[in-house]
Amino acid sequence: MSTDTTGRRSDATRAAILEAARRRFAAEGFAKATIRAIAADAEIDPSMVMRYYGSKDGLFAAAVDIDLRLPDLGAADPETLGEVLLQHFLDLWEHPANGGTLLTLLRSAVTDEATAVRFRRVFGEQVAPAVLRFAEPADAERRAGLVASQLLGLALCRHVLRLPPVVAMSQAQLVADVGPVIQRYLSSPPASC
Repeated sequence: MSTDTTGRRSDATRAAILEAARRRFAAEGFAKATIRAIAADAEIDPSMVMRYYGSKDGLFAAAVDIDLRLPDLGAADPETLGEVLLQHFLDLWEHPANGGTLLTLLRSAVTDEATAVRFRRVFGEQVAPAVLRFAEPADAERRAGLVASQLLGLALCRHVLRLPPVVAMSQAQLVADVGPVIQRYLSSPPASC
């Protein structure tokens, strides 16, 4: 068998494992999902999961690795930054390829400290630097934290708790109602407390 054929089969096996892991972690969370169940879903032997990912933690890290692909906020109208950022996050959450990964992270972060650490890493490496472009360095972390609280709170209510009035809102309604709040977090003068 050629190396090319072996490489393609290896890539296909990895992809099948990751897809099965994403589904299983999304449905059951990190703690309940097992390597055996994930392997069964991928129709492979559990030893193959360990071969490719080393451990359940390694598999989870690969399954929830996410690049938020934040838009270039420097190119946006400064008066609409909140709307642009919110629309981007709504698109991420509601796109099947990303939404499942984000949902898995959100659900698991509530009960698993290792997942919460991953969430904080995504925040620190992707969200905070984007906000830093619009805020004084001493105030950027606070502002980024407020933006994240709004975005994650909305995701929790819409996709995990599934609060009927929040689920019923269109993306345009959410952007109109919540975008200005995020805009305020990004651009208002610092409070003098």
